[in-house]
Amino acid sequence: MQRAESFQHIAESCGHDACGCPEMFVDHNAPPERRIVIVDDYGQRIQMSAARFRGIVEAAKNGALDYLQEPLSA
Repeated sequence: MQRAESFQHIAESCGHDACGCPEMFVDHNAPPERRIVIVDDYGQRIQMSAARFRGIVEAAKNGALDYLQEPLSA
């Protein structure tokens, strides 16, 4: 992904640089409601506020997303 100068790289799902895996950034030039940026394997973006992202992290810590570790049935 071509990164904007305002992007601060935070995390990558696999830990290997430039492999195309999902990545997370903070866009310091974005409005607060769009500051957290997650880019998927295909270059699509999700943008959200830091507060919204904290809510997702808390839900994950509390086990609300644990079912996603199990095989999903179609």
